[in-house]
Amino acid sequence: MGELQLRVPGMTCEHCVRAISSSVGDVAGVTAVQVDLSTTTVHVSGAAAPEQVRAAIADAGYQVAP
Repeated sequence: MGELQLRVPGMTCEHCVRAISSSVGDVAGVTAVQVDLSTTTVHVSGAAAPEQVRAAIADAGYQVAP
């Protein structure tokens, strides 16, 4: 994977940031997660498959924009 940036428009507060950071951070191969509430983006670094990162965000209760 390397670097992946996703837009998650349903984020509205710091709880959202923590939930997504925690869920994505638990994915095997993820080395870093940066969640920007102001731009509703999630930047992920590492060797995880993009599908696994998207699934982790969905498991946290959020949808990734197409």
